[in-house]
Amino acid sequence: MTARRRLLRLASLAAALAAWQLLTSLDVNLWLRFEQFPTVGEVASTFADRATTGPYWQDLGFSLRRIVTGFALASVLGVTVGTAIARSRLAADLLGPLLEVLRPIPAIALVPVAILLFPSNEQGIVFITCAAAFFPVLVSTRHAVSALSPVWEEAVLTMGGGRARVLFSVVLPGALPGIFGGLSVGIGVSWICVISAEMISGEYGVGYRTWQDYTVVDYPGVFVGMATIGALGWLTSTAVERTGRRLTRWLPSRVAVPVVAARPKFPALRGA
Repeated sequence: MTARRRLLRLASLAAALAAWQLLTSLDVNLWLRFEQFPTVGEVASTFADRATTGPYWQDLGFSLRRIVTGFALASVLGVTVGTAIARSRLAADLLGPLLEVLRPIPAIALVPVAILLFPSNEQGIVFITCAAAFFPVLVSTRHAVSALSPVWEEAVLTMGGGRARVLFSVVLPGALPGIFGGLSVGIGVSWICVISAEMISGEYGVGYRTWQDYTVVDYPGVFVGMATIGALGWLTSTAVERTGRRLTRWLPSRVAVPVVAARPKFPALRGA
């Protein structure tokens, strides 16, 4: 990324913060009511106070642990099941209908199921996080594997390779770009659901603390929680995308090729 693009991105963020500060400090009330919003300075002051305390980092650690555990489980299960459905008719017939029925159900709607099914809230929240990321990974893997050209597989089989060699040398590497597309979507959905689950049934975590601040009308604390959630989501999503780019370095890069007008090869044709 060029320095100009970085500067442009920082400028857009600074402009948004400046607009927020202006609207809240002037108590603007034009259909949208900003007089009850905390200013940027109040939120920054609250964040500075909380960043020096143990509970803030404890909540952050709980949320990160839940995300990493649930997302890791969803990644393994989603890639495995998605590949099996795309490669096996038996797996598609046995698992496909059940998964298609479960897929439209929002993961946050599984909170009552998690409360009844798991002995602790911690396990239930990890289950909801896993369920949220599982289906984006599953669908992207299934489509990526199905879209692979059979020529590659036939070439490996012709050279004496077995099914395992085809799977690990052709199928999974060829489907990696699509798989990481699903992983990038899944990590974002996981954050939405883990925060919601913490608000409903959690004891610690950024979502739990944000909801507690709302119940006691601590609006600067609420915005600190929102900013923390946004920063954590951006960091984890960026980590997934960079990992995907590293693992797919073999893909051809998009290089702009300048179009040059063709000149006649023979002198006799130059005047034509």
